[in-house]
Amino acid sequence: MRLLQVEDMRDLAVGAAILGTGGGGDPYIGMLLAEQVIREYGPVRMIGLDELKDDDFGASVAYVGAPVVMIEKLMGVADMVKAFKALERYMGRTLTAVVSAEIGGANSIVPVGVAAALGIPLLDADGMGRAFPEIPLVIWTLHGLSATPMTMADEKGNSIVIETIDNHWTERFARSVATDMGAVASTALYPASGPDLRRASVPGSVSRVIQIGKAIREAQAAHRNTVEAVLEVTGGVRLFKGKITDVLRRILGGYARGECTIEGLGDFKGQKMAIHFQNENLIAYVNETPVAVVPDLITVLDSDTGEAVTTEHLRYGYRVDVIGIPCYHEWRTPEGIALGGPGHFGYDVQYTPVERRAR
Repeated sequence: MRLLQVEDMRDLAVGAAILGTGGGGDPYIGMLLAEQVIREYGPVRMIGLDELKDDDFGASVAYVGAPVVMIEKLMGVADMVKAFKALERYMGRTLTAVVSAEIGGANSIVPVGVAAALGIPLLDADGMGRAFPEIPLVIWTLHGLSATPMTMADEKGNSIVIETIDNHWTERFARSVATDMGAVASTALYPASGPDLRRASVPGSVSRVIQIGKAIREAQAAHRNTVEAVLEVTGGVRLFKGKITDVLRRILGGYARGECTIEGLGDFKGQKMAIHFQNENLIAYVNETPVAVVPDLITVLDSDTGEAVTTEHLRYGYRVDVIGIPCYHEWRTPEGIALGGPGHFGYDVQYTPVERRAR
């Protein structure tokens, strides 16, 4: 067991943004929410999967919707707690742990606030080892876990329960409801027993993002190359370096969809990168040749600070480094590629591990 304090939240937020691949919600907003709740309720107990008992039962909390909306429509921990308690009432049982559905962006930090407010442990684990834009795109789906019953709540006091025949139908209905709730909603989903969480979750995720955030903080303090620090701690590869020259972004179907164009600098001068995103970065091309594709992670870093630039903050003129990070190993199985690979998002590109494409 480890106690998460207010001081851990910045490292958690910075590291979560790296694995968020541009999505998951603004981690700074999530950090402020978690810090406020920890100050009010005290530190959060974080436990490993091996500390779960067989009679434990946990669930995830997450925002569903377009991350760009959360910049102007601030969400509160109270809405997440409301969704979590609604799930307990519907199931008729007490939930004993909170787990992150994705270890990227605000969706990896808000569960800390919910755990603090309810006084229950946070699991050092998540459902995907990155961020993804759709509810079914978790390792839990590969292991047959259901996203429902799922509850959704908004800031007006509305809440709703969804039960579906599979996780793809959950995504379809939840996206419609989130749009009606103002393009983003608080959710509690993927309720699961201790044994199911142990066998199907990505272990050590929270500790990993804290380690990434700490590495960036220490590199900044020592005036070392922060991008190199990120590559070292994540095992990533540098894909590109340049200046953002164009960003096309729109809200469509409950997602932030778009494309970012980067003109090369330094060793990449004379080349051009294009990144396509759907909340998260999905595929990166250099001179129209794919250099990285989901389920591997594509992250845009501020060249000076080494911190991630999320898709809602991409702006003309930013100097950035683009890196690729190998995904969790289960995504590289045939089943994982079929679920969250390029074909799922409509790209006629064969999946090749990023470390091989980047050679």
